[in-house]
Amino acid sequence: MQANEFIFTGIIFKDDERYTSLCPELDVASEGDTPDEASKNLLEAVALYLETAIEANLPYLRPIPSDEDPRIIDPESIIKTFNLKVDFQIKAYA
Repeated sequence: MQANEFIFTGIIFKDDERYTSLCPELDVASEGDTPDEASKNLLEAVALYLETAIEANLPYLRPIPSDEDPRIIDPESIIKTFNLKVDFQIKAYA
């Protein structure tokens, strides 16, 4: 891990006819027609969420409640779990 990099968990699971992607540490989700599209959309959603939270000086970690976590409630639906890496730039202001 680099000094300017966040590493979170990405989860892809089948949800009806589409694929849902979830970052459980941030409770950020997205979807897509394919697992790859769902993964790409999740990365974009996480980056936008973190950018907004950090710029507004808001807490960014907000874990998904365990009663909504697919790893707990429906582990058979999970297709893929992966490391989701987001890097960021540090800006100094005077």
